[in-house]
Amino acid sequence: MNLGEDIARMLSTYWQQFLLGLAGTLLLSVVGTGIGLFLGIFIALGKRLRPKKEDPWYLKIGKGFLLGLSSTYSAVVRGTPMMVQALLFKYGCMMLGVNWNNILPGIDVFNGWMVAGLIVITLNTAAYMGEVVLAGLNGVDVGQTEGARSLGLSANQTLWSVVLPQALRNAIPTIGNEWIVNIKDSSVLNVIGVAELYFAAYNAANDSYAFMASYLIIAVIYLLLTLLSNLFLKVLGIKLEGKHVFRFFHGRRAAA
Repeated sequence: MNLGEDIARMLSTYWQQFLLGLAGTLLLSVVGTGIGLFLGIFIALGKRLRPKKEDPWYLKIGKGFLLGLSSTYSAVVRGTPMMVQALLFKYGCMMLGVNWNNILPGIDVFNGWMVAGLIVITLNTAAYMGEVVLAGLNGVDVGQTEGARSLGLSANQTLWSVVLPQALRNAIPTIGNEWIVNIKDSSVLNVIGVAELYFAAYNAANDSYAFMASYLIIAVIYLLLTLLSNLFLKVLGIKLEGKHVFRFFHGRRAAA
């Protein structure tokens, strides 16, 4: 049997497994990126804390603790592979008596191990998003802060209403890149039994012995996902710049 026939057989026999695996990968990447960005905002703010001489002693201690915690968390998570973090999470939970098989039992894909995978990818993404948001905050012109304060806004109002929205908007390309990375890197979560796209292909290949066909199928799916994600991010960037999408691409073709 040739490769083309193997691919056709795999798609006709295991299409449901591939579809559920695709749904699992999308869930992991979207939720992990979204919640990771939310947590990353607080990690970035923690890394920006600096105790001041006029602060009372307890505030200095609090700021120093949050600064150290945010910096340490970011360094440890970004300095270790997500696969290793997933295994540490799994066996750490086992030591504490937590069995993810008992959470949402009887479900093939969106079960307890999917919940565990969501926790791992979210905590991993948060560390990277913290650096992204921090770079965005540092890139906002100081005049924006001075202008907001001169209008009577408090420090917190200036941060949340003026500085942070601009930082996030400027960081959208990098945030999008992290999302695309999560689409691909979610595959490592198969080591703890998370039923994502790679996990589905692995099971189908072991069942049919058509390893080349199975992995070629998911390679194409991953490629399509990243290409579509890049297109979505490009359109989003154009819209945020206030340009018309069709006119933008039409103008580029005319210039070429």
